[in-house]
Amino acid sequence: MTAPISEQLNADELLESGQRKMEWARQHMPIMGSLRESFEADQPFAGERIGMAMHVEAKTAILAEVLAAGGAEVAITGCNPLSTHDDVSVALDAVDGVTSYAKRGVDDKEYYEAMEAVIDHEPTITVDDGGDLVFAIHEDYPELIDTIIGGCEETTTGVHRLRAMDDDDALEYPMFAVNDTPMKRLFDNIHGTGESSLASIAMTTNLSWAGKDVVVSGFGYCGKGVARKASGQNANVIVTEVDPRRALEAHMEGFDVMPMDEAAAEGDVFITTTGNRDVIVEKHFEEMSDGVLLANAGHFDVEIDLEALEANAQRTYEARDGLQAYEMPDGRRLNVLAEGRLVNLAAPVSMGHPVEVMDQSFGVQAVCAREIIQNGDQYEAGVHNVPDELDREVAEIKLEAEGIEMDSLTGTQEEYMDSWQHGT
Repeated sequence: MTAPISEQLNADELLESGQRKMEWARQHMPIMGSLRESFEADQPFAGERIGMAMHVEAKTAILAEVLAAGGAEVAITGCNPLSTHDDVSVALDAVDGVTSYAKRGVDDKEYYEAMEAVIDHEPTITVDDGGDLVFAIHEDYPELIDTIIGGCEETTTGVHRLRAMDDDDALEYPMFAVNDTPMKRLFDNIHGTGESSLASIAMTTNLSWAGKDVVVSGFGYCGKGVARKASGQNANVIVTEVDPRRALEAHMEGFDVMPMDEAAAEGDVFITTTGNRDVIVEKHFEEMSDGVLLANAGHFDVEIDLEALEANAQRTYEARDGLQAYEMPDGRRLNVLAEGRLVNLAAPVSMGHPVEVMDQSFGVQAVCAREIIQNGDQYEAGVHNVPDELDREVAEIKLEAEGIEMDSLTGTQEEYMDSWQHGT
């Protein structure tokens, strides 16, 4: 049976480092601070067990800590083999009410054993990033479903998986699509993914963005963020898309738009943001220039066909920490960051999204978990949008913390907007 992280590693050497990271995050997460105060007072999760599969780093640790402060027994593991910060995992395991099984660099067997260790706590609520926890429960532990009230899903890929399960009538408890609410998409996906991905690539490679041709695959919210931030750092941005409306949107925002078959010969840096598989494949590798950088900012490590790349390379070697070079028979070197996994979380220097951004996203996670407890019987099995009043609650906490005031509608304005009888 998988043991908690503190029993696997030398906890004394890591504890202080993890606690420092958590304290720094805590200082810059006013939404979570406000929710912690209310949770401590009201104890909404008393008697509940929350199972989490997330990227275990400092911001996520604050979410787990706040849920535990609200009375929950929290068990957490990673949702990516390379995104865990071991020092944070150890520090989190030392928090009252939290058990962490997350460990960096695990193989597939260890990854799923840790997932099973979380499930062994028999969660009544699940908080997921990518859908692996929900899928494992449905596939291997269906006897637990009757005691699960509901859950929350953090990211685009996870919501896609859940909606596919829902369409097949295979999702047997309610899940909130946290990814799809404005306080997540407009900030986490655009600013968070854009800033953190580019920062991780720059720190891993020690190369500049200025003047480079950057190919961004996908122009959803994450792709928009990457494209806009790269352009803001004086890169020339090319967008590839499969949706005509998003392709047109990218064109109208001033980006070059072309198929990947053409872009492969143009790019210096390739960043996938689709959440799909086989975005960059063998035929594209054949067209790429010497020295290109290949990074994934979507989700799972299937967007770049690494098997085909390795099969065609005459040798591979570690060019830099977190950067694997594949030397082709003609001498070209194609460089893959973070083993093709999420570059903003899995590269050795990666810190994930900025703290302020995750404060908002995890604020939505926290209020959705509270909603499940308070009104879970109102939600049938399936995927549900986050209630608008919860999203607004998190935004209002943030505005107050920033000292920002805004207008409100007058009674006359509200009546006008609600009426169909007012004309010109």
